[in-house]
Amino acid sequence: MKTILLSSLVKVFKDSNLNHKEYTSASCLKNEKFSYQIAVIPSCEDGKELNISVSSPLKDYIKLYEVVNIPAGKTGYDNSDKFHYDLTRKEFPDLLKPVKDKIKIKADTATAIWVEFAGNGELSGKHNITIVLKTEKETVEKTFSLEIIDKALPKQELLFTNWFHNDCLCTYYKVKPFSDEYWVIFERFLKNAVEHGVNMILTPVFTPPLDTEVGGERPTVQLVDVEKKNGEYSFGFENFRKYVEICLKNGVEAFEISHFFTQWGATSAPKIVATVNGKEKKIFGWETKASGKAYKDFLNAFAKAFTKEVIALGIKDRCWLHVSDEPNEKQISSYKKAAKILREAFPDFNNLDALSEIEFYKKGLVKTPVCCEDKADIFRKQVDHFWTYYCCGQVDNLLPNRMFSQPSLRNRVLGILLYKYDAEGFLHWGHNFWYSQYSKYEINPYKVTDAGNAFPSGDAFVVYPGKNGEPLNSLRHEVFYNGFQDLRALRLLEKLTSREDVIKLIEEGLDIPLNFNCYPTTQEWLLNLREKVNNAIKENS
Repeated sequence: MKTILLSSLVKVFKDSNLNHKEYTSASCLKNEKFSYQIAVIPSCEDGKELNISVSSPLKDYIKLYEVVNIPAGKTGYDNSDKFHYDLTRKEFPDLLKPVKDKIKIKADTATAIWVEFAGNGELSGKHNITIVLKTEKETVEKTFSLEIIDKALPKQELLFTNWFHNDCLCTYYKVKPFSDEYWVIFERFLKNAVEHGVNMILTPVFTPPLDTEVGGERPTVQLVDVEKKNGEYSFGFENFRKYVEICLKNGVEAFEISHFFTQWGATSAPKIVATVNGKEKKIFGWETKASGKAYKDFLNAFAKAFTKEVIALGIKDRCWLHVSDEPNEKQISSYKKAAKILREAFPDFNNLDALSEIEFYKKGLVKTPVCCEDKADIFRKQVDHFWTYYCCGQVDNLLPNRMFSQPSLRNRVLGILLYKYDAEGFLHWGHNFWYSQYSKYEINPYKVTDAGNAFPSGDAFVVYPGKNGEPLNSLRHEVFYNGFQDLRALRLLEKLTSREDVIKLIEEGLDIPLNFNCYPTTQEWLLNLREKVNNAIKENS
């Protein structure tokens, strides 16, 4: 049996030969989650099972996972750059399946065990972690040395929203929105998201008008009850209050209120359901003109009730409003009308939108534009509050992303770049989007990972739906969060030294200043940089 210790940045394929330099030691801060891998290639004599156990003083803080290969459909585009794995591969290591004591193995086929340490914030010092691997033929012990530095990561300052699709939870688990069963599942997935850096949550006061074709709609997940009687609107906030309560309890700090106008141009109203004369019916949707009097009157009535509600809950300053997602320059006229309506109805609220044309910001139509990474350098120089995002389009010019087909370095390096650019926020559209493109039908995320051959596998979700409403993580989810931990470590070092010193440390030895299109593409660079940061934290504490 061939075995080797590897960092969390290596993707172990079934046909991997494991000709890597062994990764045997590292350091982390005392409230940090740290992961590495053990890769194994069994021989014919090893049998079909691998028994796994942990021997370490840190045993109570260690979890083991099997890295499971998941099918990939679309792996890239014609413009995908060379910093990808072979785009003809049909599956990639992604799902982290919890391990109790053994996994199934196959002769001459590589597999990986993911080792995760999550301390209690009090442990420190150097410790060995020994993983004992036992087959029918032999027993192998693999020991990793972990130094836990007696210093804690600071609180995450950056706001991060990874769009949380409540309808996908309901569809997959066959539960009614806002039922008792729903709230249990919602909280489990929410807690997992927060544990991976999400501190801003998409909040569907009305069903989000996101990723639907014109005329199409998603299952109703409307937190606010609406009643229309004798031409007057009234609103019920019971489900909204419960949503907010659960979010605050689990560490959410900001509420991203779902978009008030349709995607790609703000031409129509979102789907809104109301009780009218005792019967539930849809009162607004694609057929409703965004700037029409009917919807404007509704928004004004809702705004008064909503503002009163969020003030009472103490979260008004934590609410962020959207006009419409990703308008282009040709749609600036319709967006301008919608933005004016929203601004007049909700004065003094935070607002943001994903858009990549700086003119929207220059014309004062949005306070906080969220630009795609491609435009980071353009926006950063001109906006007061820099936010960015990536999605399926960012597959060229070394742009960081999280696709199946991309090396994990490309995923994790985002944290360092967000520090370099002093970003205040990051947005992604797919925490758990388990539908096809345009939400036409549900998919099985264990078999369809590209939204029905629409986006490169890995774009639409980072968590899998486990049994009994439990989320299962992907290695991409963990590696992404490693990047956010890097960001927090850099913030800590900045407080101990200066921002100039930290930038100098990051760019030491580089020919070109670090940017979204230029960074070293070897895992050794990033791992060594993090060790330098940890050592500097120790030296300056």
